[in-house]
Amino acid sequence: MKKPLIGVLATLLAAGTSALVGVAPAQASSPAQVSSSAQLSSPGQGSVAAAKAVTVDFAGTVALSNCSGSLVRMPNSAATDPALVLSNGHCLESGMPGPGEVVLNQASSRTFTLLSATGGRLASLRATKVVYGAMTDTDVSIYQLNTNYASIKSKYGISPLTIADTHPTQGADIRVVSGYWKKIYSCSIDGFAYQLNEADWTFKDSVRYTSGCNVIGGTSGSPVVDTSTGQLVAVNNTINENGESCTLDNPCEVDENGAVTVHQGIGYAQETYGIPACFGPGNRLDLTLAGCTLPRP
Repeated sequence: MKKPLIGVLATLLAAGTSALVGVAPAQASSPAQVSSSAQLSSPGQGSVAAAKAVTVDFAGTVALSNCSGSLVRMPNSAATDPALVLSNGHCLESGMPGPGEVVLNQASSRTFTLLSATGGRLASLRATKVVYGAMTDTDVSIYQLNTNYASIKSKYGISPLTIADTHPTQGADIRVVSGYWKKIYSCSIDGFAYQLNEADWTFKDSVRYTSGCNVIGGTSGSPVVDTSTGQLVAVNNTINENGESCTLDNPCEVDENGAVTVHQGIGYAQETYGIPACFGPGNRLDLTLAGCTLPRP
């Protein structure tokens, strides 16, 4: 979990982005078009998409000033609903929430750069509020925009990524798509960490990557896309950089019996399948809905 890239550092990194565009890790895919049907279908309608793996590109992703993110919908979101952007809680402009802290409906005018399928800049989207933000059990931020999905599709031809409402699968082929760096990482889900401890924060049931997704600062908040469905199954958030145990930028795994394991060079993401249960009609957040397990204030 890199602290957000800000100020001069962000400017310097952004200036160097062109050198990284198209420089893929050993297993990274090249940008290509994701079928809109795969992006917009609900899990119950995904049999056709699941029959053939989709090719993942930058469509549906956004770049923040310090992180990556994605334009997202719930399985039951309507085209006329206010659009949402998903990133990490540690990417919030107000700073990283402390353990137990939950941000709800906080006014925001943050902007996001909407990317084309090939990673080009299409538009600047603006938030009206932070709907939800936390670093307890998970590491997510969800912004509401001042426009809806239909308008974005009409103006820019971009559809949102659908957040799957089922638990990700071990062994699944995934892509971690960084809008900040315009870089796509390719790997698989190696397994799940019962508990992931990093400095003062604790995350639960985290996705562990295989070694192909050697993510770096600025990839925080990137969508993790299952190539069998084209749906978003997690949000990228951290990697153990130098083998330390349970320190900042060096998360450790803790199992049900309290045993601690360190995987140097291995990255992690936070599952998102529980998020749709917390949103009702009109993309309205309601933490009291049945099945909603997001931490409450």
